[in-house]
Amino acid sequence: MLSYWEKQSLLQYDYIIIGSGIVGLSAAISLKERAPQSRVMVLEREVLPTGASTKNAGFACIGSLTEILADLQTMSAEAVLNLVNLRLSGLRLLRRRLGDERIAYRENGSFELIGTREEWALHQIATVNNMLGNLFDGQPAFTRTDKQIAPFGFSPRHIKALIRNNFEGELHTGKMMRALIDTAINMGVEIKTGCPVSHIDDFHTGVNVIVPHHTLKEDIVFTARKVLVCTNAFTKQLLPEEEVTPGRGQVLITAPVKDLPFKGVFHLSEGYYYFRELDGRVLLGGGRQLDFAGETTTEFHFNDRIQHELEQLLHTVILPGREATIADRWTGIMAFGKTKQPLVKAHSKNVVMGVRMGGMGVAIGSIVGDQIAMMAMDAANN
Repeated sequence: MLSYWEKQSLLQYDYIIIGSGIVGLSAAISLKERAPQSRVMVLEREVLPTGASTKNAGFACIGSLTEILADLQTMSAEAVLNLVNLRLSGLRLLRRRLGDERIAYRENGSFELIGTREEWALHQIATVNNMLGNLFDGQPAFTRTDKQIAPFGFSPRHIKALIRNNFEGELHTGKMMRALIDTAINMGVEIKTGCPVSHIDDFHTGVNVIVPHHTLKEDIVFTARKVLVCTNAFTKQLLPEEEVTPGRGQVLITAPVKDLPFKGVFHLSEGYYYFRELDGRVLLGGGRQLDFAGETTTEFHFNDRIQHELEQLLHTVILPGREATIADRWTGIMAFGKTKQPLVKAHSKNVVMGVRMGGMGVAIGSIVGDQIAMMAMDAANN
């Protein structure tokens, strides 16, 4: 029961982006930067983006030492270098586009806590620094800073060494998303929320994007020259044949801790655990490795075992002997694959996709969005 006016003027676009997270909004901004007169619309199935873009810890990270060493067990040195470079490029684009002040970007340091099981990695610092040297103008990416274990208040019984990453920072996830939304809107991007896409039909001359209208009890058919899919962990619901595996992340945050002795962002256990200081609180997340099967889901539920382990880590390793009350908890859904490379490709003639951020959406989301924007524009011009 759509009107003549709606059918004539409100359904046709040059580019439709599905998903309003970091990748989707970045792609929309990139399209408008290159083609200001194009009509660009972003469709979001919920009121807010629901996967990981608004639920992450705000790490502007390129990878901890043990994570990079783990990657070298399954990837070539060239592939690992390319991945680190992708993260660096993505963060530079994000900061250049939005500005450090708008996203509250800070460099209070990034540190990895090394326990007994990880001490072997200390002997690899020089090797990894040498491998990454060209990316950082010959400066070491990692340096030991064990003398800060005591001032930071970490348990010396559990933490044997501390490694600083000299090129990582932190940002405010909410401010980053607000800045992306505002930038996109100011450039003329339309963002429609509460629009779950049921399916996409690529007719080679254009694409139909179907969104059910619950009040009218009929489908709304939007049309576009090109469609960009940026749905990350939820991609298989729309494109079931694509190789994307969801991975849920458990997070908690404390009430303000009196005289909290550290600032910055911190990694443990190949990045599977992470925490940071935030407004005098401790934000702590991770633990997916404790139950990979249970966390391979798009359901937003708490995993009691992992939440318990996070609390134990908080009280025994991070804040031993200190009072800390849990103020809030949440979960976010990331996306992974057989490799850590994001899935950036043409799904069909007029549908491109940028998904599977591997838990590094803050770092690589901007550059992946830019890449698929260029792919969509190149295809549109051919």
